[in-house]
Amino acid sequence: MSEPSITLSERAAKRIAEILQAEHAALMRVSVEGGGCSGFQYRFDLVQDRAPDDLMIERDGARVVVDPISLGFVRGSEIDFVDELIGAQFKINNPNVTASCGCGTSFSI
Repeated sequence: MSEPSITLSERAAKRIAEILQAEHAALMRVSVEGGGCSGFQYRFDLVQDRAPDDLMIERDGARVVVDPISLGFVRGSEIDFVDELIGAQFKINNPNVTASCGCGTSFSI
């Protein structure tokens, strides 16, 4: 069985690498938790260590980990970074989402 596909866009990798360096962190953890207006929401944290069962995604100096439970929700996704008039943020382009809210951080599957 091959690893689940989660990718980082070039923009996301660049921004994550900048943040990790500025904050003296080793990794960015992406997780999914219950809540938000659509049932689930993404969470982004800076961490120093990974758990043994985390999936590690690396690109251009960016290192992202995802725990096995969250992995089920983000399989096949691309993590992107967008800088728009309303602000700059990480965005997960998730093919598993059936509905999302206007804030862009909460979703349902």
